[in-house]
Amino acid sequence: MTYYIIAGEASGDLHGSNLISQLQQKDSKAVIRCWGGDLMQATGATLVKHYRELAFMGFIEVIKNLPTILNNLKWCKKDILDFKPDALILIDYPGFNLRIAEWAKQQGIRVVYYISPQVWAWKANRVKKMKTCIDLMLCIIPFEKDYYKNVWNWEVEYVGHPLIEAIEKSKVKSQKSKDEVYNFSPNKKYIALLPGSRKQEIATKLPIMLSVAKYFPDYQFVVAKAPGQEDSFYEPFFTGINNVLVVKNNTYELLMQAKAALVTSGTATLETALFGVPEVVCYKGSSISYQIAKRLIKIKFISLVNLIMDKLVVRELIQDELTTDHLIASLSDILFNEAIKKQLMVDYKTLYNKLAAGGFASQQAANKIISFVQL
Repeated sequence: MTYYIIAGEASGDLHGSNLISQLQQKDSKAVIRCWGGDLMQATGATLVKHYRELAFMGFIEVIKNLPTILNNLKWCKKDILDFKPDALILIDYPGFNLRIAEWAKQQGIRVVYYISPQVWAWKANRVKKMKTCIDLMLCIIPFEKDYYKNVWNWEVEYVGHPLIEAIEKSKVKSQKSKDEVYNFSPNKKYIALLPGSRKQEIATKLPIMLSVAKYFPDYQFVVAKAPGQEDSFYEPFFTGINNVLVVKNNTYELLMQAKAALVTSGTATLETALFGVPEVVCYKGSSISYQIAKRLIKIKFISLVNLIMDKLVVRELIQDELTTDHLIASLSDILFNEAIKKQLMVDYKTLYNKLAAGGFASQQAANKIISFVQL
């Protein structure tokens, strides 16, 4: 079978690579063409567009880059038609992928969506169109299956969360090949900084994260660089700061060593929690983008950890609350307050069990995709 897969972010590249590996195991004749990143390319899939060319964050940024986005859409459609896939598999990245889904359905191409857009947070009316153009929806958050069924009368599939598989694999790899991972010292106490994968969000949040380093001189702060960004981009942020290191392609190893973490909102908040690391969630966007989002997004929390647990598990510092003083106070709580740390570990265990109940997502997703294509 032939599969055309589109992922537009670093997390999509990770989950896409695991899905591709499973498709190849279960379909020995699989031919795969993709938009994604280095991980998807490493599986042997033909990479035609890297996600670093696609990452535009916020309403204003999207408008400014609209000509590029429209050109990408046009080129993508032509490439799909030339490839003639048995199935088009779209991974998250809804602003782009939902437009492709609608077009592909009109062309008679079978459409699979792996990792549902978070329509329960905003733009819920998109579901009406999604039902007409997506043939198989694969969800990774437990409450999404009930949401689609009860609110929209749409039967979708829950396959488990792909981070469970990625994290378990990382733990095994770390145990088997210590010489291949970053050399963290057992005598140091590390605090992880995960400022995101896009230049815009890194430039906004990393300076604030780094501003607390001098207040915790007994800890080694470590910045996890985004795989899609050049090393030179980060260098200006570290001027005058002594207790900061950087790692690249070793985020999971860092989280296995960290005592705490400051994390940009998004998938990384969930990854950090599943590794059992106390965290503070950080979000700050452009003022205009934030004000627009505030009026459109109807959710109680910004982090996936709190959303899935449906309660405040990890502290969220959003927009004007994201200051050095607030970060110092919040970081001190999760480092030194034993009661807070104990409750966090209890909640983290519950979270892990919720997401692990479905099994490994890529295996289940591949099985369902292949069965669907063979119908």
